Amino acid sequence: MKSIKLLLVFLTFSFTFVASAQKAKKFKIHTIAFYNLENLFDTINDPEKFDEASPMMEMSASNRPEVYEKKIKGMARVIADIGRNQSKNSPAIIGVCEIENRKVLEDVVNNPFLLGKDYGIIHFEGPDARSIDVALLYQKALFQPTNSSSHELKIYDDVTRKRKYTRDQLLVSGKLDGDDIHLIVNHWPSRSGGEARSRPKRVAAAKVTKRLVDSLQSIDPYAKVLIMGDLNDDPTNASVKDVLKAQANKKRVKLKGIYNPYENMFKKKGLGTTAYRDAWSLFDQIMVTAPLLEKDYSSFRFYKAGIFNKQYLTNKRGRWKGYPFRSFADGGYTGGFSDHFPVYVYVIKEVQE
Repeated sequence: MKSIKLLLVFLTFSFTFVASAQKAKKFKIHTIAFYNLENLFDTINDPEKFDEASPMMEMSASNRPEVYEKKIKGMARVIADIGRNQSKNSPAIIGVCEIENRKVLEDVVNNPFLLGKDYGIIHFEGPDARSIDVALLYQKALFQPTNSSSHELKIYDDVTRKRKYTRDQLLVSGKLDGDDIHLIVNHWPSRSGGEARSRPKRVAAAKVTKRLVDSLQSIDPYAKVLIMGDLNDDPTNASVKDVLKAQANKKRVKLKGIYNPYENMFKKKGLGTTAYRDAWSLFDQIMVTAPLLEKDYSSFRFYKAGIFNKQYLTNKRGRWKGYPFRSFADGGYTGGFSDHFPVYVYVIKEVQE
């Protein structure tokens, strides 16, 4: 009986010790996000670009400066908020799309909401017919880019066979708190003309993304890659499932595979990032390669994903109640933010004391 009591005391002590050790673990957490900034154009009509079709140019010349300042402030406010509840910080890295040029991003990061974060900008002028580009913002204290490049997508009109100029894809490699990561920022071709008719264009875009991932993995099979963007396709569409072969189940992701945490959000929970004709689409996604799913937290690993759909980003009334509160509609400025909700992932790493 005495030996049994001693055993119980030992087991109780061991359990308490292990539990205490587990509680003592500390993790560093960062947010990596993506946001479609919905027609973030400046107030100047650039003769070198087709920017006269932008909502900003539809404003009267006297109203543009005020609208622009409000738009900039709104974008900065949202970016500052993404992931803050968990990481206590704005995103370490955020990909963006639907921006006209570098200047509009400089205005965003220099807004009081973000100024103290000291964001850097990576942007290449692209060939898009509407003069919209993708870019990457990063907190200089947290992420140090080592390489960046722009990759074109060549697609052609079904009838004329003339090239349709669309957004390039942005590849950025660097160190997040010392860890090597790679980010691919996308804004795939729209569904103009219908989903089926435009589908080959997004399949072509997915093939460009897949080639970029393959090239990184040929150098390092354990490359940590995050694919982000407004794909204009849902997680279940052919571009994502058949070309990227993204998996909804972590356990099915092999070494060079891709995990898409947004597939189950879309299929099982009915969540979306943009709405049209009373139907939600989850076009904005962030996917990760297998090394980000490993259990060894001595370097950054994927923790969880989410859609940043706070109440202030949502229409409260009227015809579009419940939809993302967009900034432009019916030729005017609404006071809203974007017709897309941002998306984000948290990555965590154990702090060694």
